[in-house]
Amino acid sequence: MRLLLDTHALLWWLADDRRLGAHARALIASPDNEILVSAASLWEIVVKIRAGKLEADIGAVEAALGPEGFKRLDISPAHLATLVRVGLHHKDPFDHLLIAQALAEEAVLVSDDRHMKLYPVGVQRCSA
Repeated sequence: MRLLLDTHALLWWLADDRRLGAHARALIASPDNEILVSAASLWEIVVKIRAGKLEADIGAVEAALGPEGFKRLDISPAHLATLVRVGLHHKDPFDHLLIAQALAEEAVLVSDDRHMKLYPVGVQRCSA
């Protein structure tokens, strides 16, 4: 299965945060699953660092992807073409791009964001 981590899921995994539930942890840890991390999530982390809403080292986050076995997902024309069709059920542009990427990549989005259920994307809750 292909899993695309929402930004908070990535940060929770890297911090070994207990908010990331056992089922989500098992899915992420399984060698049978391909774990994707969007460039949009890395961008969101930097935006939050700059705004003073998050303390993190973006270099350390980026450097952890390979050793964790995660694949960085850059933004492609196919993602942007899908993004045009994503509804505006809420205002977070990072979420919109993650949804478009999950749809285009046929990936399940690992997220606890309550807005994700408004979109036609497969979601695996972090806390479940």
